[in-house]
Amino acid sequence: MRRRSLATAALSLAASGKGLAHEVHGLAPHNLWAAWSDQAWLWALWGLPGLLVLVGIARLWRRAQPGAGVSHFQAACFLAGWITLGLSILSPLDALGEELFWAHMVQHEVMMLLAAPALVMSRPLGPLVWGLPAAWRPGAAALTRVLGLQAAMRALTQPLTAWWVHAVVLWGWHAPQMFDAALNHWWVHDLQHASFLVGSLVFWWALFQSHGGRRREGAAVFYLFTTLLHTSALGALLTFSQRPWYLPYAGTTHAWGLGPLEDQQLGGLIMWVPGGVVFLVAALALFASWLKEPARPTGQPGTRGAP
Repeated sequence: MRRRSLATAALSLAASGKGLAHEVHGLAPHNLWAAWSDQAWLWALWGLPGLLVLVGIARLWRRAQPGAGVSHFQAACFLAGWITLGLSILSPLDALGEELFWAHMVQHEVMMLLAAPALVMSRPLGPLVWGLPAAWRPGAAALTRVLGLQAAMRALTQPLTAWWVHAVVLWGWHAPQMFDAALNHWWVHDLQHASFLVGSLVFWWALFQSHGGRRREGAAVFYLFTTLLHTSALGALLTFSQRPWYLPYAGTTHAWGLGPLEDQQLGGLIMWVPGGVVFLVAALALFASWLKEPARPTGQPGTRGAP
């Protein structure tokens, strides 16, 4: 009985605290559309690199012809990924995610399963460099080496490493203590989203690299199917749980017509079904590509991705 009383008290305290925050921000269904991010640094962090990439694409196409250096498909992927990423972190969806777990889950799925693979397929690093003033380009390349960014990128985008990074980020941040901290502290919230974005970028980058031949494509298919399994497992745990995992939502879901457990179950279904479909489609596409790739004699290097 005492344990149950303590749990009830903790739930009430979390609900009252979150309810107070709800009143302070004044977020409600009728004014949700006005809840765009007011963090100027976040707008700049999203906007400036994107504008540089667009400037770089324009310069490449002006020097040669449209489609040179960056294909029309890659340009379309970048625009789709960039805009989708902006909507996930700057639009009212971010504010709604602090009120409803299912909205938070939609935000993460949009960031990790739509924006990240689209950005990776656009291959934006070349256009990003071209977007810088000509005098800055050698220094920017040297700075990436000095800071160890190139070495870190090579290490993180190894398929097995990228698989682990993605899995640890996903499961770690959905632990109740970590998720509650992200809801209660803005800097943890931003760190959570940065982790999701970086983890998903390295994951898709590792899978979509064009070199490596049949062996790498076969490994990519395996990593996608195992990712499908463990993300579906997490979604199922959230869906079939008989109690809410995340206490801060106890004071906010009722204003939106849901109980905390219903809200969590809906979020679990979003991770489980639509999220699983994305991984399944990507795995089947890579598997089909793997089947079409001709086998080569041992020791003969592949030619895919060669200039």
